[in-house]
Amino acid sequence: MTRPVSAPATSPAPGTGHNRRTVLVAIGALLLGMLLAALDQTIVSTALPTIVSELGGMDHLSWVVTAYLLASTAATPLWGKLGDQYGRKKLFQAAIVIFLLGSALCGVAQDMPQLIAYRAVQGLGGGGLIVLSMAIVGDLVPPRDRGRYQGIFGAVFGATSVLGPLLGGVFTEHLSWRWVFYINLPVGIVALFVIAAVLHIPAHGTRHTIDYLGTLLIASVATCLVLVASLGGTTWPWGSARIIGLAVLGAVLLVAFVYAERRAAEPVLPLKLFRVRTFTLVSVISFVIGFAMFGAMTYLPTFLQVVQRVTPTMSGVHMLPMVLGMLLTSTASGQIVSRTGRWKVFPIAGTAVTTVGLLLLHRMEQTSPTWEMSLSFFVFGAGLGLVMQVLVLVAQNSVGYEDLGVATSGATFFRSIGASFGVAVFGTIFTSRLTGELTEALAGQGVPPGADAQAVAADPRAIAELPPDLRPAALSAYSTSITDVFLYASPVVVLAFVIAWFLREDPLRGSVTAPDTSETLASNPVQRSSYDECVRALSVLGSREGRKAVYEKITALAGLDLLPASSWLLLRIRRHGTVEPGLLADVTPVPLRAITEATRQVEGRGLARREGLQLMLTDEGVEAVTRLAHAREESLAELLGDWWGPDRPTDLIKLVEELTAELSGSDRERPTSEPPPDHRL
Repeated sequence: MTRPVSAPATSPAPGTGHNRRTVLVAIGALLLGMLLAALDQTIVSTALPTIVSELGGMDHLSWVVTAYLLASTAATPLWGKLGDQYGRKKLFQAAIVIFLLGSALCGVAQDMPQLIAYRAVQGLGGGGLIVLSMAIVGDLVPPRDRGRYQGIFGAVFGATSVLGPLLGGVFTEHLSWRWVFYINLPVGIVALFVIAAVLHIPAHGTRHTIDYLGTLLIASVATCLVLVASLGGTTWPWGSARIIGLAVLGAVLLVAFVYAERRAAEPVLPLKLFRVRTFTLVSVISFVIGFAMFGAMTYLPTFLQVVQRVTPTMSGVHMLPMVLGMLLTSTASGQIVSRTGRWKVFPIAGTAVTTVGLLLLHRMEQTSPTWEMSLSFFVFGAGLGLVMQVLVLVAQNSVGYEDLGVATSGATFFRSIGASFGVAVFGTIFTSRLTGELTEALAGQGVPPGADAQAVAADPRAIAELPPDLRPAALSAYSTSITDVFLYASPVVVLAFVIAWFLREDPLRGSVTAPDTSETLASNPVQRSSYDECVRALSVLGSREGRKAVYEKITALAGLDLLPASSWLLLRIRRHGTVEPGLLADVTPVPLRAITEATRQVEGRGLARREGLQLMLTDEGVEAVTRLAHAREESLAELLGDWWGPDRPTDLIKLVEELTAELSGSDRERPTSEPPPDHRL
């Protein structure tokens, strides 16, 4: 996907006064939009048992989640490209309106088919909220600041992963499950009006040949597969004409998709990526991880509320160990890989631990103590976290710069499809097992009218209508049906464990850093251009810690015995001609103490001399700074690897120039009397 590179320069940047306040208010509104979409991925899970009890249709429970996942997954690529083409502000507002409409309709749904249809509407808007909010941040702030702000958006995903199940339980228990959806309305309306009032970004008008046909076909293929998985063996027999027809239709549509993608100018999923062995294997493992993660998150609250008899709120509390395990290990694994460059152990260990977690979940019973369930949840979450961050990172590392964006979206796309498929398959296994177990448990036991096996399977509240001596058998049927799902899912994760051994551990590029939380926790695929992904990775150069590390490295490469701040000061003098050290602390993030020490050192070594209050380079300083500039080029070349080759794209050159300029002081900080910056690398 093409992207104009002039946006950061022409967009308002966080600075001082009204501009800074306006940008921060706009980013706050974007965060609200992101919060809505992120929260809706997890807040519904703890409300599902109550929803099913009130609306009926336990066999349709999975579709409340699947409808949202499929719609948001299919819509995400379109939102990104339409935003480029017609302006992101208008599209973001449209996404909010669609999401709020879907939320309001979900809140008033009177039966399961209505709720499922309205969840699909909600998913269409949710896909746009995530992809457009992240893209608009790129319009508002320059590359050097983008990593910090996108980190805040990633933190929203982490927070909603923890708060979502809790809030869903609280609303369900103390208000109504309908408030799980109604709560979106006031938050979304505030975001809508703030965006309209304060968000001012230039219209790009970037033209795209949008792959509508490819998007429709891949969504149709996924829908056919999910329908086969969810309806086969339950609603319709596996050998029925309808199931066979859906399977054949899915296969035909898949062939049509491959044919269409080969001819698409901007394919939604470029087939050339599958020539890269690492990307193909990563896609398969991502599918399995999505399968296990969302399948378990959908049915664990049902186990807790129906079998363990805990309240909806407490079911959210019981889910916290899984979420915390996932967040802890995903963060740790991403950081370790970024620092060591070794990554293969994590997909192997992650899939192995996830398998152990599934087997522990299978062992849960009615009488399982809280500590034992919490340990099982934590192990399962920790296994998922070990592999989630690394899969995105490895996908990025396996392709050239021109495919960086589509590789990221491709890896997360397969996780999203796996999530849809997993929820459907878990639901099919659970429903078929539950009906059989309840029929066996209640057969010939004098069950009251209206509380037969079918009624108890459709509404867990019917268990209370059973005679006291039959309730344990009914609860045991629910327990066995849910926990057996985890047993049947474990061989699928074992397959991913085996596949992980075939990954080739290619050296990581220095610019491939741990993905942000949104890339690993979002239920819909991440959509960013190669330029945007590279900005996210390289924006560490603009942070204080990043600058220090960069200057330590280039000082060593230049063979100079200088403080990192001294190298920074010399390059800044080269850039501006002269500098006044006493003013630098006011216009740069470098501490005054470091500037003072650096000034003393460069003067003491004869690398710079005073002319009044200004520092100028000496001949020795010019020689030293030339070596530093050369070392900086070598450092960037090493960081970018083969992305910084002879045919490097213009937008990447522009990005490196902007970030390099930041290493020596931004244009915004340069007095008008100073000469223009030297962008040479």
